[in-house]
Amino acid sequence: MDLRVSVLGGGSWGTTVGSLLARKKTPTLLWARNPATVAEINERHTNHRYLADAKLSPKLVATADLARAVGEADVLVIGVPAQTFRATLLAIDDHIRPWVPIISLSKGLEQGTHKRMTELIEEVLPGHPPGVLTGPNLAREIMAGNAAASVLAMEEETIATTLKPLLSSGLFRVYINTDVIGCELGGALKNVMAIAAGMGDGLGAGDNTRAAVITRGLAELTRLGVALGGRQETFAGLAGMGDMVATCTSPQSRNRYVGEQLGRGRSLDDITTEMHMVAEGVKSVAAVMALADAHGVQMPIAREVYRIVHEGSSSKQAFRGLLRTESGAESDPG
Repeated sequence: MDLRVSVLGGGSWGTTVGSLLARKKTPTLLWARNPATVAEINERHTNHRYLADAKLSPKLVATADLARAVGEADVLVIGVPAQTFRATLLAIDDHIRPWVPIISLSKGLEQGTHKRMTELIEEVLPGHPPGVLTGPNLAREIMAGNAAASVLAMEEETIATTLKPLLSSGLFRVYINTDVIGCELGGALKNVMAIAAGMGDGLGAGDNTRAAVITRGLAELTRLGVALGGRQETFAGLAGMGDMVATCTSPQSRNRYVGEQLGRGRSLDDITTEMHMVAEGVKSVAAVMALADAHGVQMPIAREVYRIVHEGSSSKQAFRGLLRTESGAESDPG
């Protein structure tokens, strides 16, 4: 019997994952809130707003009926923004069948609670095995057929091993990992570092600066990730270093774009108003700093991003602040 998969979220990554699944002849239903998006996917096999002219699998079926999408699923994949994740879980409570695994595609932390998405799944829908699919996954490149790799992280390795072939597709390779905390935090924290890397690009700081921001940023997210229970080796893998490199260097990265525009002197309000996709780093940086402060972890790069987002600092001030930080041994924070 084929497992039926429903993907909630008609953005770039949710649509891409849905198309990959359908291309493998997996019965796949994609839920999107916008009826026009649903019609476009079903009739034209495109989602132009999020994926330009990429052609989706003609076997991918879209619906605006949330109850239908959830009720038919043997596996549920959720690709909505982190700040609407809880509301989505609450909305599906009456429709999901018992024990259906729920895989998160979201890379962020909930504001206020500072919780990861798998923690929300366990809180709102206990009894459903939670997992996260994460890594250096730029949707447009994957839709173009370029090779990519991702990590499926679940505490239950047996379930992850069962779902891995379902999610793997051609040149899209999926690895498994039982370090859910580390994998999920890597995906959330790297978005903040991508804003910092983008600011350097916008200021014309050069390749050396970008390399330094990526490397020291990886050290920061590793320190916090380990303090929160993640495994250090996870942050040297696809969910850590791999995702950092892609997000901090690619022109397709929303978070890097925000940073780049900040570096060019634009206001955050102007930048985010023109975007129709969420830059999770902007939303998550307050939660990141709250967790860092609570656990006594020094994160000077993340703190400068926080000052820009929440305290009105500028990119130039942020980089001056980093340069004023005393440097010591490379293993030291800062």
